[in-house]
Amino acid sequence: MKKWIIAVNSLFILGMLNAQTQEPAFRKDIDAFKKADSRQMPAANSILFVGSSSFTKWTDVQDYFPGYPILNRGFGGSTLADVIRYADEIIIPYHPKQIIIYCGENDIAASDTITPQIVSNRFQQLFSIIRKKLGKVPVGFISIKPSPSRWKLEARFVEANRLIKAFLDKQKNAVFIDVHTAMLNADGSVKTTIFIADNLHMNAKGYHIWQPIIANYLNR
Repeated sequence: MKKWIIAVNSLFILGMLNAQTQEPAFRKDIDAFKKADSRQMPAANSILFVGSSSFTKWTDVQDYFPGYPILNRGFGGSTLADVIRYADEIIIPYHPKQIIIYCGENDIAASDTITPQIVSNRFQQLFSIIRKKLGKVPVGFISIKPSPSRWKLEARFVEANRLIKAFLDKQKNAVFIDVHTAMLNADGSVKTTIFIADNLHMNAKGYHIWQPIIANYLNR
């Protein structure tokens, strides 16, 4: 019995040590941003794009918005919970003149237990952090997009968009940017030719749909 207790305690201690040493999700991505910042801190008053892989893969985003100082801090696979976790490192220090957010899709895709209301609540928490630490900086939320690979989640995406839009409609210096509608065919199905082979991430055709819609909301 004594040996069994010692073995159990040893496993418990090892588990605790592993939990303490386990690297938080996306820590390497955040550290890469910070390393780049240490070499040359981005100019203040940029337009900060922050969120998940739809921004990460938009590597030539600056070319789509000439004349606008774009700073891209998308990290692929991230959820709103992740953006909240790292807000003090990848949002607040930049003192942007505007913040454009694309996130929430991965929250819903991660688990059936993540409801549209939870996604909306998470966004509201992030919005509150921004307001508390950056004042009235303009914030834009790009609607969760449809995609062929996640079409079964479409109804939840639509509801999350509705809830977030309803919240933003009541806020000052805040806008809901609807790209979702423009990515659908007239019959309500998703346009399949605007995605790469994984049927999740967009190709240039998809980003060209986004560009004029987002441009309408960017601050000079």
